Amino acid sequence: MNTTLAGLAQLGALVAILAVAYVPLGDHMARVYNGERDLWVERVLYRMARVDPRRQQTWVGYALAVLGFSLVSFIVLFLWQRLQGVLPWSDGKPGVAPSMAFNTAISFVSNTNWQSFSPEVVMSNLTQMVGLAVQNFVSAAVGMAVAIAVIRGIVNRRANGEIGNFWVDLVRGVTRILLPLSLVVATLLITQGVVQSWRTGFDWTTLDGADARSMVGPFASQEAIKELGTNGGGTLSANSAHPFSNPTPFSNLLEIVALLLIPVCLTRTYGTLVADRRQGLTLLGVMAAIWSILLTLVWTFESRTGGIASEAAGAMMEGKEVRLGIPGSVLFAVSTTGTSTGAVNSAHDSFSAGGGGVLLWNMLLGEVAPGGVGSGLYGILVLAIITVFIGGLLVGRSPTFLGKRIGQHEITVAALYVLVMPSLVLAGTGISVILGSTTTAQGNSGDPGSPGAIHGFGEVLYAYASAANNNGSAFGGLTVTSDWFQASLGVAMLLGRFLPIVLVLALAGLLARQTPRGIGGSATAGGDGAAIGEPAGVAVHTASTAVLTAPADAEQDSRSALPTHGFLYGSLLAATILLVAGLTFFPAMALGPIAEALL
Repeated sequence: MNTTLAGLAQLGALVAILAVAYVPLGDHMARVYNGERDLWVERVLYRMARVDPRRQQTWVGYALAVLGFSLVSFIVLFLWQRLQGVLPWSDGKPGVAPSMAFNTAISFVSNTNWQSFSPEVVMSNLTQMVGLAVQNFVSAAVGMAVAIAVIRGIVNRRANGEIGNFWVDLVRGVTRILLPLSLVVATLLITQGVVQSWRTGFDWTTLDGADARSMVGPFASQEAIKELGTNGGGTLSANSAHPFSNPTPFSNLLEIVALLLIPVCLTRTYGTLVADRRQGLTLLGVMAAIWSILLTLVWTFESRTGGIASEAAGAMMEGKEVRLGIPGSVLFAVSTTGTSTGAVNSAHDSFSAGGGGVLLWNMLLGEVAPGGVGSGLYGILVLAIITVFIGGLLVGRSPTFLGKRIGQHEITVAALYVLVMPSLVLAGTGISVILGSTTTAQGNSGDPGSPGAIHGFGEVLYAYASAANNNGSAFGGLTVTSDWFQASLGVAMLLGRFLPIVLVLALAGLLARQTPRGIGGSATAGGDGAAIGEPAGVAVHTASTAVLTAPADAEQDSRSALPTHGFLYGSLLAATILLVAGLTFFPAMALGPIAEALL
């Protein structure tokens, strides 16, 4: 079988597995967040934390709970790293330097997992498991909780402003979704030879008689949650390119499935909870279309040859594992930059100018194809609301989203949400490139306009795009261990995660205070199932159409409402996503990857 056919077989298997999991996992997550019963372990945790699981929160209370929990998580992880040298099982590793501990704590709490260090050299196995892996679970659960809170704001029909209980959503996301899936994925990875060991390493002798040491540890368990939670931070510097973490083509396919699984299936959860599965399928269609186009572009760029080395190899094989090849590397790269995962099985800095530029563009789209766990869904929902507003202005129709009017306050909050990431990326990149110290950190630099200078600019742009989008991958030619990069990238990760969360929760609160413009119709009229049962204190509204109208003006509103499902609306949504990113980032892209590709 040639490389192309093998790659198409991998792609077909990936799509088939996601298709099989889509309905059961999506509906399971809907039941998890919408159910009334608590597991016994959850009840124990609530008692220990003195949490009333039946008490509902407004957006302010929900946001304060998210920020408070994340602040405590940051402090605990920062102190754990600083005290690493005096903790047991440190393997002789000292405490982490303050600036690096600050950056790493923000990175893992914000679900970014940016690593400006070699994990096997700096972090002990205890820190990896108790510090970093725990954050991989809870930071992912935070994103999922926020997405569900936004859905509750959309479907709330009581106009009481309540969007759920953060502590319940957090606990259920970990105990009923992330932990069981991680156990399954980790077990499958172990069968493929991924290392899972309590040892810290082993000594061996090279062929020329020199002594060497290889690090081992609980890699399979970390690999599972880093992909499922779209975290990305690995236990080894080579991340998922290392054979201890990703030894076979099957393990590679499994990890790609894991990082796409929850973001894709959350669209089914959304459709189920709003009682119109066409809504979820439309979002999924937009995500899939963007992902497919970008995958085709990168695959094409990396399959071409340009230069002696690539012509000898038959493709752009620099920085890629031979056992995975072009298809396995490209599938992983496009998926990891589109989901905020940031895990890598190849060196993105070694991709062709066109291929690397597309990976960067994937992040600059806002990571909504399909996006991180939770963050991808609430990100595309904000863009869907903006699309409704734009569409309403274009055709003179009332901007209404699932029965909730999109007025001045709603669109203002949505616009602020969209502005956060570009502001951080462009400000961080602009300041960094004018600092004289930046050139010493770049693996590629030179006179203005030279290929080295252009690629060096791309490295800096990629770093801030990765940080502000909470991705965590990097163009490896940039050294970011200086105090400036540690602090500025840390701030970008912090604000890039929590400002959008606060804004999207505020949007959910505004929607939750509105009375829908009417309640009626069959729950199955527009989809293939009804809403899941309403939990205690959570309002769920059984909308089957884009706008729920009051009986008195039903005919008039049916003519003025812009449908939020189907090919036409999906095309408008995709165009909005591309237009927002294009207008914002085209100048920066033209100075970096586009210019490099044209040289």
